[in-house]
Amino acid sequence: MVSDRGLQVLRAIVQDYVDTREPVGSKAIVDRHAFGVSAATIRNDMAQLEDEELITAPHTSSGRVPTDKGYRVFVDHLAQVRPLSPAQRAAITEFLADPGDLDALLGRTVRLLSRLTGQVALVQYPSFAQATVTHIEFVPLGGARVVLILVADSGYVSQRVATLGHELTSDEMDAVRMALRRLLTNRSVAAGSAALADVLGQAPTGQRVDSALQLVARVAAEELDEFRQDRLVMAGSASLARRVGDFRGSISPLLEAIEEQVTLLRLMTEMVTDEQGLAASIGRENQAFGLEEASVVTGDYDTTGSRARIGVLGPTRMDYPTNLAAVRAVARYLSRILEEDERAR
Repeated sequence: MVSDRGLQVLRAIVQDYVDTREPVGSKAIVDRHAFGVSAATIRNDMAQLEDEELITAPHTSSGRVPTDKGYRVFVDHLAQVRPLSPAQRAAITEFLADPGDLDALLGRTVRLLSRLTGQVALVQYPSFAQATVTHIEFVPLGGARVVLILVADSGYVSQRVATLGHELTSDEMDAVRMALRRLLTNRSVAAGSAALADVLGQAPTGQRVDSALQLVARVAAEELDEFRQDRLVMAGSASLARRVGDFRGSISPLLEAIEEQVTLLRLMTEMVTDEQGLAASIGRENQAFGLEEASVVTGDYDTTGSRARIGVLGPTRMDYPTNLAAVRAVARYLSRILEEDERAR
């Protein structure tokens, strides 16, 4: 069993390895940290940590580096989530001060989080299956083309070009608009999708308004399906290439996971959070997802009627306290913006 001092030695090894990228030896620990014991005593502590598979020697006669198990002990018991600096908090406030619509807000959020951490930043889009469609509008583009705009009470706004088959008169356009509003307005996304399915299942009548309604209903159904799908917004993927030396093997599985999103969504969804809504999945803990070369740190943020997750992806040799603090702060700020937006509506 590792002694209390041994655990503090583990903390020192993790911190120094993250800072220097170099294996950590007993003399370096004595020089950098005030343990008040000799290098020989620290070596004994390190031997105990190695027996517990918390640290390992990457090369013969080298210093020691943390294992995935060591990082786990560090995150669970030794890491102190540091508060962000006033400058970092000011950057969050300034960067997200004018959020715009949800797409713009989440895009700015991941860019900010990537800047704060130097990692790939991820934010899970809220699922709006239970959201209510509050407004529908057409913007004519000329001819038979219109922009279909759907607005939900969750703040989600969808804009999509639809072709109505024929150029309609003003009265015909109003009839299509009113028919679509009757199908969707003040209904949940799920209920609206069911109503559209009924329209799309009807036999064509040959009437211009009915034909146009079916065409625009198909577009609306596709958009509502997007409302219900889980997806990620990401930023900072280039950081993986800059830090390729921090990974034990190929980063190809990480790039594939970023491209496909499904694996990352499943991993983020299954991570178990602590009482602060934070979670970390480290190295080989991600083996089932093909991401054993990486660590993921996430936090929960509140959306209308549900929760989603925001986080960072990077090498196991990451600054966990700083990343956890950044994720927590940005998640809280994002929750506050969404809450204020909901109250404003």
